[in-house]
This record gives sequence, structure tokens and C-alpha cells, in this order.
Amino acid sequence: MSNSCLDVGRFGVALWALLAAAQPRYDLVLKGGHVIDPANHISAVRDVGIAAGKILAVAENISAASAIKTVDVSQFYITPGLVDIHSHVMTMSGLRGSLPEDQNVWADSHSFRSGVTTVVDAGTSGWQNFPEQKARILDHSRTRILVMLNIVGHGQAGGAMEQDTGDMDPKATAEMAKRYRDIVVGVKTAHYQGPDWTPVERAVEAGQLADIPVMVDFGAFRPERPFEELVLKKLRPGDIYTHTYVGRVPMLDDSGRVRSYLFEARKRGVIFDVGHGGGSFLFRQAVPAVHQGFRPDSISTDLHAESMNAGMKDMLNVMSKFLNMGVPLEDVIAMSTWHPAREIKHTELGNLSVGATADIAVLNVQTGRFGFVDSYGARMQGTQNLVCELTVHGGFVVWDRNGIARQDWDKLGNYERLQDTRWDLTFGPQVGSSKK
Repeated sequence: MSNSCLDVGRFGVALWALLAAAQPRYDLVLKGGHVIDPANHISAVRDVGIAAGKILAVAENISAASAIKTVDVSQFYITPGLVDIHSHVMTMSGLRGSLPEDQNVWADSHSFRSGVTTVVDAGTSGWQNFPEQKARILDHSRTRILVMLNIVGHGQAGGAMEQDTGDMDPKATAEMAKRYRDIVVGVKTAHYQGPDWTPVERAVEAGQLADIPVMVDFGAFRPERPFEELVLKKLRPGDIYTHTYVGRVPMLDDSGRVRSYLFEARKRGVIFDVGHGGGSFLFRQAVPAVHQGFRPDSISTDLHAESMNAGMKDMLNVMSKFLNMGVPLEDVIAMSTWHPAREIKHTELGNLSVGATADIAVLNVQTGRFGFVDSYGARMQGTQNLVCELTVHGGFVVWDRNGIARQDWDKLGNYERLQDTRWDLTFGPQVGSSKK
């Protein structure tokens, strides 16, 4: 081979190397924020680099020149995208005899603005109507929706339908859960008014068959089925009791101390979830319990049309309540990210590990005078309030509260639609795009 051919080859290799070096390594860099990543025991100022929908680096300094887009988040906290394991975002059954109104909400209308990137619909659908609801709702959502199947085959239909033990089939529920194992993360039982343990026992049987946890909303607290027996005997380690601070839970003794059986239940592995909802969170239960060390394992909303307009409001409002009760911010974030991800056995979520899907919340802790309301309308005053400045879902910006990823209009001239779909889906996918 001639020297000229060798020279051309070397030139080509060098040119390729220069071009490769000139290509931005990252699609998006979040720069200078305080990273709180409980899964990886990080609470420090870091940059986060994102490429191809994944977290590529969490480092002390990532050059802005190496990114298509760099966003200064130095005034804020960077956390994993929030994981809300108790919400209602599927629709009601619509069957005769079911609830006449649909109190559930469209996930995308409420998730990203609160830093939530994953929601679990807790029992709206059962094995009989889940496939239809998946095709109609879940498959069209930008928010990641996972599901707990109701042990009632027709789901959370209300009224007599939720009391029908004849529609509680553990084998059919487990088979549906196994068929959609990537989506179905648990079994839910709720709102039962009878004196027997049938719904709990059948939900646990379905959970055993499908190897997934059970979440219990206990419904009526009947003396024939004591709550203490539920958490000490009926539930398995890893099963979840939601509505921990509801008024009906026998939590405090006559002297105002947290009853010892609750600590025993936690020791045996029962998970205690907030599930705030429209009627299931009282400061007179939560504040003394938290101050005595009985904190929730996970924070969740029980989002529906009534709770979002009452005391609950949204995920960040619920988190702010615990922040103002004295729970450290790092712990509040853990209860809203890594803990719920572990509880539903989806540990690919709720963390900022390199290689993980880039689901990220950029949060601002406001200071001032704020009021927080419980499910009975009582107020707690506080000095800190969480808001979401930016949400990244699957590597794309999907919420930008104050335009921190934007340019000022008066510096842009005669501008057209400003959307670089390599990192930005704030305004939704462009026509013809398949990105979600």
C-alpha cells in the first residue's frame, strides 16, 4: 500500500475522531442542583447528564459544551421522578348499579406538574375490565401508569358491587396479573363493609398466586375483624396498608401514645402508606404519630376529583405536610421515590442510577407562611412548601413551571414554535412523532 493511501486513511480516521468529539455527548444536562437520590445515598450538589432517555452521568461537573441543552438548576433540588402508588386514573365501570359519577382523573393532567412520573392506579379496574381500560386509557397516557387490580372483578364500582364477594375471584385476578406482569404490580381490596375477612383473604390469595403485594383500604372498621388482626396476622410482609392516618385506625391510646401493635406490624414487614385522599388523613393522627417515630413508609395521594380540590391537592402538598411535621427533606424524598418503587417491586424506578430511565423532578423548597389542610378541614401552619420547577420523563422535559429551560422572547426575533425534540416535549409530541 502506498504512503499516499496510508495518509488518506489516517486523515479519515482523524477526521472521524474530530467529528465524533464535536458531537454533544448529552441531550440534556441539569447543572448545579442539589441531588437527593436515596437509592444511591447521594445528597450533594451534582450535575446530571442525560442521553437517549437514560441517565448517563451524575458528576460534580459536566461541561455545558458537551450537551445540546444545559439548564441551570443551581437554586433547586434534583430528585428522581416521584412515584405515587395510590391514585385513581382509570375510569369507573359505567355499569348499572355502579357509582353514577366518575371521580377519577386523567393522569397527564396532574402528574408532571407535581414532579410525578409514575402513578399506580389502585384498584379502579378488576380482572374483568382491565384489558379494556388498558387499551382505552393506559396505552394513551404519557405518564407511566402501573396498576393494582381490584379483587372485585368489575373494579372499584361503588355501592353493592364492591360488596359482592361472588365477584372476588383470586385465581382469575392472579391470571390477569401474570398476563400483564409488566404493568400489574399488586392486588387491591377496598371499601368492604361486611363483618368477614373474605375480601382480604381472597386478595392475599391472588397476591400469593401472582407473587405481588396486596394493598388494603380497610373500609368499615368492624369489631368482628379488628384492624390489629389485619396488620399482625392477615397481611404478609411486603403487603401495604394504605390510609395510615385515617381517623378510624386505632392508632393512639388514651394517653396519646402510638399503640405498640403498629410498631410490631411494621417490624414484621407490613408497609404503611399515606393514601391521603378525600377523607383519609387527619393531623390529629399524623402529627403525634410522626413525632413519636411512626412515619409512613411511602407517601401517596389517593388522587381523585374530590381529593384534588380539597385537603390533599397534589403529591407535593402531601409531601410538604410531612416536611412541616419535621421529617427531613431527604426522608420525604425517599418516601416518595425509592421506597414506593421497592414496595411495588419496580426498582428500576425511583432512582438516579447511571443507566436508569431519566425520570427526574427538579424541586423548589419555598419558605414563608403556608397553610395545609387535612381531610376533615383542619389546618396546620408551616414554613416550607414544595413546588416542582421542572419535570423530565424518559429524558424529555415535560413540565417547566417558570421557563428555566427557555430563552427570553425579546432575544429571539421573529420566532416560530420553539421545540427541540431531542430533549423537549413540554408542548407534547409534534405531529407525526411517536415519542411519549
